[in-house]
Amino acid sequence: MKSLEIEIKFYISDIDSIRTRIRSLGAEPKGSGFESNIRFDDEKMRLTREKKLLRLRQDTRCRLTVKSPPDDLDTEFKIFRELEVEVSDSQTMIAMLGQLGYYPRQVYEKQRETYLFGHTELCLDTLPFGHFLEIEGEKDDIRKAAEAIGLNWEKRITANYLSLFATLQNQLNLPFEDVTFENFKGMEIDKSRVDKILEEGILPPLKINYDQSG
Repeated sequence: MKSLEIEIKFYISDIDSIRTRIRSLGAEPKGSGFESNIRFDDEKMRLTREKKLLRLRQDTRCRLTVKSPPDDLDTEFKIFRELEVEVSDSQTMIAMLGQLGYYPRQVYEKQRETYLFGHTELCLDTLPFGHFLEIEGEKDDIRKAAEAIGLNWEKRITANYLSLFATLQNQLNLPFEDVTFENFKGMEIDKSRVDKILEEGILPPLKINYDQSG
């Protein structure tokens, strides 16, 4: 049972070039597809206050995940204690969580391509607001993978996707909470401004917001 998740992200403006670089390094494709995530909390937002996450993820499988911060915080990597179980029926699970007092609070979507590179997992993520590369593994392996791909370590992101969205939401006055492709569809958003916010506004590396996680 895996209990500790260690990762970092990089914002990438040109996903095609990064994909080409990853493949040229011999990384093994492990699949791609769309995923939808629902974040749950109770009426008093207890999980948020306790810096925990309860998430239901649907892609080719359906998985219920619980995340909580580790005992020792790390400013260089995004680290969570993580427990996850596969479930057979998402709607029944949502109903069960409701019976226990946990309700959907936010939806976020992404397209994900996954590669295995040495001892790390590389995820090319397309979110409604941009492209990212997520590297997960042990600390030394993450550093080596980032170096091999040619990424600037100082531009790593230790925040989660919902924290990044919250930054955009605040600066662009976005009128919605759910991070879905439908919500962004037809929005007249200056891509150059988004790039600037994500590339420059997040430096030095964003510290993790344990209230949410993606």
